[in-house]
Amino acid sequence: MTTTIDTDEVEKFSRLAATWWDTEGAFKPLHRFNPVRVEYIRSALAAHFKRDEAALKIADGLSLLDVGCGGGLIAEPMARLGAAVTAIDASEKNIAAAKIHGQQAGLTIDYRCMAAENLADTGAQFDVILCLEVVEHVADPLLLVRSIAALLKPGGLLVMATLNRTPQSFALVIVGAEYVLRWLPRGTHQWSKFIKPAELSDFVMKSGLALKAIDGVQYNPLSKVWRLSRDTTVNYLLTATKN
Repeated sequence: MTTTIDTDEVEKFSRLAATWWDTEGAFKPLHRFNPVRVEYIRSALAAHFKRDEAALKIADGLSLLDVGCGGGLIAEPMARLGAAVTAIDASEKNIAAAKIHGQQAGLTIDYRCMAAENLADTGAQFDVILCLEVVEHVADPLLLVRSIAALLKPGGLLVMATLNRTPQSFALVIVGAEYVLRWLPRGTHQWSKFIKPAELSDFVMKSGLALKAIDGVQYNPLSKVWRLSRDTTVNYLLTATKN
């Protein structure tokens, strides 16, 4: 049976499960990246659902699925924005860590240990689906996108984020972040599994979704801040909808 689950990847992130909320630990880069991700999602929600971007509960009344949620780094802010959040991950240890932190934060999030294709088999659908820094870690990226498409309600919004397969991403993410600066544990990423924007766009359209936008994200090493950019050579975000 075809699956999106790459057991080596699941085991790798399971070993790091206790460190998800350590802002100085293995996921320090992701904590620094999170504000720009939330900003992008907020803007996408406002534009797509015609809502006030400044509203504190901009996602109020929307059902939201976080695919590959890890320890809940994006699920928690989405719950604070008012969304009814379901979050899934293939790692039981990640889900356990996410549940504990969510409970401590007083948030109601439906965490489940399962793959996207298994949730799709239940017939569940959501207004918003997030799949951030996940597609480059799965066994079958096209199956993942097709499963997400099945899970998205007509008129819903998909937001994805991943890494482009370019010489720049190899130099910055593999050599720089993992080996030189050691921001990430060695082996966190496999450059060969990075996905070019054209490839991801093709998966999206093959899955019956309509591409809305692709935007780049850049890191400024001096200010240590991520910002949105037109440059998609390393990190990029994609939005799509189901017509």
